[in-house]
Amino acid sequence: MPRIEISIARQCLTLFDDEGRALRHYDVSTAKNGPGELTGSQCTPRGRHLIRAKIGAGQPVNTVFVRRRPTGETYAPALGERFPGRDWILTRILWLSGCEPGFNRLGEVDTMRRFIYIHGSPGTVEMGTPGSIGCIRMRNDDVLELFDRVSAGTPVQILES
Repeated sequence: MPRIEISIARQCLTLFDDEGRALRHYDVSTAKNGPGELTGSQCTPRGRHLIRAKIGAGQPVNTVFVRRRPTGETYAPALGERFPGRDWILTRILWLSGCEPGFNRLGEVDTMRRFIYIHGSPGTVEMGTPGSIGCIRMRNDDVLELFDRVSAGTPVQILES
């Protein structure tokens, strides 16, 4: 099974094959508040996770999601200007679940209950720089490619370094 490793320090997501060879590197944007697991922190959680659900298969590029459901909107710069403070979740969602009870699973540190995703973003969002409110943002073309290469259950390791 492939696996994913995300480096918060490098703002990079790496996809590995079954033998541990790096297949692809993607620039990402993690939380502007840095790493952390606590509910309400708006930080990117560290540690071992897995993809709990894949959401958005078959939806057009730039489909806008709210609460994991397509809104019927398609992101365009004019829509972004109308809602300047909105945290855009676009194209595809890979919903993460922590695997380490007490660290990133259950209670006040539960990644899944915090709704932490790997997801697409508007083209104007800078990658390689922290800027999200906890999620891992990707370019839409990159999240489409990743979405098609992984399955529910794929391991995801989020590292501070």
